Amino acid sequence: MHRRLLLAVIAVALTACASIRDKALPLPEQADALQFSGKLSVKVTGREQGGSGSFELQGTPRAGQLELSSPLGQLIARTRWDGQSVLLQTPNEQRHYADLDSLTADLLGEAIPVAALFDWLRGRPWPDAPSQALEGEAKGFRQLGWTVDLAGFADKALIVARRSEPSEVVFRAKLETPATGQ
Repeated sequence: MHRRLLLAVIAVALTACASIRDKALPLPEQADALQFSGKLSVKVTGREQGGSGSFELQGTPRAGQLELSSPLGQLIARTRWDGQSVLLQTPNEQRHYADLDSLTADLLGEAIPVAALFDWLRGRPWPDAPSQALEGEAKGFRQLGWTVDLAGFADKALIVARRSEPSEVVFRAKLETPATGQ
C-alpha cells in the first residue's frame, strides 16, 4: 500500500515537472547572453522564507530564464523575462510580475537584484550601479546595499552576497560551470 502511494506521488511530481518543461520557449538570440549553473541558497533572517537547490540562469538582465530545481533534481520553478514582463511557472500555477525585483520580493519578502547577479556571478560589480571595493585583504565589493564576498570565487567558484537592511538576507551561489557566453 505504501509503495503504491509512493509511486503515485513520484508520478504526479514527474508529471508536474514535465508540464513546466513542456512550456519552455526558446530564448531570443542575444549576442551578450550568458549561462550559469550551480547551487544556490537564499536565507532571509527573521522570516520563514528562502531555500536552496540547483539553478540554471541564462540570457541577460533584459531577457532570460532562471530554472530552480530541488536538491533531488526536480524542476520546481521557471522564471522567464523579456523586458516587458516576468513570468513565473510552477507545477501548480503561473504568475506575472512587472519586473524581477517584484518577483523576488513577493517570493522571499525581499528583492534580490537579479540583473546585477549576471555580473556578480562573473566575480565583478554590475556596471549599471556604483560600487566600492572591500577594504584591506578582503576580496569583493559593495553594491546596491549588498556586500559581495569573492574570497571563495577563484578556487571554489563561490559567491556570498549579504545585505543587512531592512532585513538580513544572505545569497550564496556555488557555480558548477563557469559562465558561458561573453
